[in-house]
Amino acid sequence: MSRVVLLDSGPLGMVTNPRATPISLECQLWFDSLESRGYEAMLPEIADYEVRRELLRAGKVAGIRRLDQLKAVLTYHPITTAVMLKAAELWAEARRRGKPTADSKALDGDVILAAQAILVEEEGNDVIVATTNVRHLSQFVDAREWRLIQ
Repeated sequence: MSRVVLLDSGPLGMVTNPRATPISLECQLWFDSLESRGYEAMLPEIADYEVRRELLRAGKVAGIRRLDQLKAVLTYHPITTAVMLKAAELWAEARRRGKPTADSKALDGDVILAAQAILVEEEGNDVIVATTNVRHLSQFVDAREWRLIQ
Protein backbone atom coordinates (compact mmCIF):
# COMPACT_ATOMS: atom_id res chain seq x y z
CA MET A 1 0.00 0.00 0.00
CA SER A 2 1.26 3.44 -0.96
CA ARG A 3 0.79 6.63 1.02
CA VAL A 4 -0.61 9.09 -1.52
CA VAL A 5 -1.14 12.84 -1.29
CA LEU A 6 -3.52 14.25 -3.89
CA LEU A 7 -2.93 17.94 -4.45
CA ASP A 8 -5.99 20.16 -4.60
CA SER A 9 -5.78 23.44 -6.50
CA GLY A 10 -4.88 25.57 -3.44
CA PRO A 11 -1.65 23.76 -2.52
CA LEU A 12 -0.92 23.09 -6.21
CA GLY A 13 -1.13 26.81 -6.92
CA MET A 14 1.21 27.57 -4.03
CA VAL A 15 3.73 24.90 -5.07
CA THR A 16 3.85 26.20 -8.64
CA ASN A 17 3.84 29.90 -7.70
CA PRO A 18 7.11 31.44 -8.96
CA ARG A 19 6.79 34.29 -6.44
CA ALA A 20 8.60 33.66 -3.18
CA THR A 21 5.82 34.60 -0.76
CA PRO A 22 6.14 33.23 2.78
CA ILE A 23 3.13 30.93 2.35
CA SER A 24 4.27 29.61 -1.05
CA LEU A 25 7.78 28.98 0.32
CA GLU A 26 6.34 27.13 3.32
CA CYS A 27 4.13 25.06 1.03
CA GLN A 28 7.08 24.30 -1.27
CA LEU A 29 9.14 23.07 1.69
CA TRP A 30 6.25 20.88 2.80
CA PHE A 31 5.82 19.53 -0.73
CA ASP A 32 9.56 18.88 -1.13
CA SER A 33 9.56 16.84 2.10
CA LEU A 34 6.79 14.44 1.05
CA GLU A 35 8.96 11.88 -0.76
CA SER A 36 11.49 11.61 2.07
CA ARG A 37 8.61 10.99 4.48
CA GLY A 38 7.22 8.16 2.36
CA TYR A 39 4.43 9.95 0.50
CA GLU A 40 3.78 9.85 -3.23
CA ALA A 41 2.35 13.13 -4.49
CA MET A 42 -0.25 12.83 -7.25
CA LEU A 43 -1.56 15.52 -9.54
CA PRO A 44 -5.30 15.13 -10.14
CA GLU A 45 -6.39 16.36 -13.55
CA ILE A 46 -9.16 18.47 -12.01
CA ALA A 47 -6.62 20.40 -9.91
CA ASP A 48 -4.38 20.90 -12.95
CA TYR A 49 -7.40 22.25 -14.84
CA GLU A 50 -8.43 24.64 -12.07
CA VAL A 51 -4.92 26.09 -11.63
CA ARG A 52 -4.05 26.11 -15.34
CA ARG A 53 -7.22 27.93 -16.47
CA GLU A 54 -6.47 30.82 -14.09
CA LEU A 55 -2.81 30.98 -15.11
CA LEU A 56 -3.85 31.07 -18.78
CA ARG A 57 -6.47 33.75 -18.13
CA ALA A 58 -3.95 35.93 -16.32
CA GLY A 59 -1.16 35.28 -18.85
CA LYS A 60 1.18 33.94 -16.14
CA VAL A 61 3.71 32.13 -18.32
CA ALA A 62 6.16 31.35 -15.50
CA GLY A 63 3.40 29.70 -13.47
CA ILE A 64 2.32 27.62 -16.47
CA ARG A 65 5.92 26.54 -17.02
CA ARG A 66 6.25 25.47 -13.37
CA LEU A 67 2.93 23.61 -13.55
CA ASP A 68 4.12 21.77 -16.68
CA GLN A 69 7.42 20.87 -14.97
CA LEU A 70 5.57 19.48 -11.97
CA LYS A 71 3.17 17.57 -14.19
CA ALA A 72 6.14 15.91 -15.90
CA VAL A 73 7.51 14.44 -12.64
CA LEU A 74 4.37 13.60 -10.64
CA THR A 75 1.93 10.79 -11.18
CA TYR A 76 -0.88 12.41 -13.14
CA HIS A 77 -4.34 11.14 -12.24
CA PRO A 78 -6.63 11.71 -15.27
CA ILE A 79 -10.37 12.27 -15.23
CA THR A 80 -11.84 9.01 -16.45
CA THR A 81 -15.35 7.67 -16.95
CA ALA A 82 -15.06 5.90 -13.59
CA VAL A 83 -14.13 9.20 -11.92
CA MET A 84 -17.09 11.00 -13.46
CA LEU A 85 -19.53 8.22 -12.53
CA LYS A 86 -18.31 8.33 -8.90
CA ALA A 87 -18.44 12.15 -8.93
CA ALA A 88 -22.07 12.05 -10.10
CA GLU A 89 -22.90 9.72 -7.18
CA LEU A 90 -21.18 12.03 -4.70
CA TRP A 91 -22.87 15.11 -6.18
CA ALA A 92 -26.31 13.51 -5.87
CA GLU A 93 -25.65 12.25 -2.32
CA ALA A 94 -24.46 15.68 -1.17
CA ARG A 95 -27.61 17.31 -2.49
CA ARG A 96 -29.89 14.68 -0.96
CA ARG A 97 -28.22 15.42 2.41
CA GLY A 98 -28.63 19.18 1.83
CA LYS A 99 -24.83 19.72 1.74
CA PRO A 100 -23.92 20.75 -1.82
CA THR A 101 -20.36 21.92 -2.46
CA ALA A 102 -21.21 24.16 -5.42
CA ASP A 103 -24.11 25.69 -7.30
CA SER A 104 -26.34 23.06 -8.93
CA LYS A 105 -25.34 24.30 -12.40
CA ALA A 106 -21.59 24.26 -11.64
CA LEU A 107 -19.27 21.45 -12.71
CA ASP A 108 -18.20 21.07 -9.04
CA GLY A 109 -14.50 20.29 -9.04
CA ASP A 110 -14.66 19.27 -5.37
CA VAL A 111 -16.77 16.18 -6.09
CA ILE A 112 -14.51 15.28 -9.01
CA LEU A 113 -11.46 15.51 -6.76
CA ALA A 114 -13.24 13.53 -4.05
CA ALA A 115 -14.12 10.85 -6.60
CA GLN A 116 -10.49 10.67 -7.71
CA ALA A 117 -9.38 10.30 -4.08
CA ILE A 118 -11.93 7.56 -3.36
CA LEU A 119 -10.91 5.57 -6.45
CA VAL A 120 -7.20 5.87 -5.62
CA GLU A 121 -8.03 4.65 -2.11
CA GLU A 122 -10.05 1.73 -3.52
CA GLU A 123 -6.87 0.67 -5.35
CA GLY A 124 -5.42 -0.06 -1.89
CA ASN A 125 -3.68 3.23 -1.16
CA ASP A 126 -3.72 5.36 1.98
CA VAL A 127 -4.95 8.71 0.60
CA ILE A 128 -4.72 12.24 1.92
CA VAL A 129 -6.12 15.19 0.00
CA ALA A 130 -3.94 18.26 0.52
CA THR A 131 -6.37 21.17 0.33
CA THR A 132 -7.12 24.64 1.57
CA ASN A 133 -10.84 23.82 1.30
CA VAL A 134 -11.38 21.27 4.06
CA ARG A 135 -15.04 22.13 4.59
CA HIS A 136 -16.21 20.92 1.16
CA LEU A 137 -13.94 17.91 0.75
CA SER A 138 -14.16 16.53 4.28
CA GLN A 139 -17.70 15.31 3.71
CA PHE A 140 -16.36 12.92 1.05
CA VAL A 141 -12.78 11.97 1.98
CA ASP A 142 -10.11 12.40 4.65
CA ALA A 143 -9.31 15.95 3.57
CA ARG A 144 -6.78 17.97 5.55
CA GLU A 145 -5.16 21.30 5.11
CA TRP A 146 -1.60 20.83 3.87
CA ARG A 147 -0.17 22.30 7.09
CA LEU A 148 -1.69 19.45 9.08
CA ILE A 149 0.47 16.77 7.49
CA GLN A 150 3.83 18.48 7.94
